[in-house]
Amino acid sequence: MKCNVGRTEQIIRISVGAIILLLGLYFKNWWGIIGLAPIVTGAIRYCPVNAALNINTCKIDNKQ
Repeated sequence: MKCNVGRTEQIIRISVGAIILLLGLYFKNWWGIIGLAPIVTGAIRYCPVNAALNINTCKIDNKQ
């Protein structure tokens, strides 16, 4: 899996996912589980939806 989620997008995904998850816990609603998707995609920095739409916000450093 190639990185297609940039650093800023990663932070936003994890933050929004955590908020959704916490709201689900607060309201005791199972819909909070949806918050896991952005948390996981932010953590592994790969999103299959971005790949399908050919979106890449990951800046690759070519220095080796």
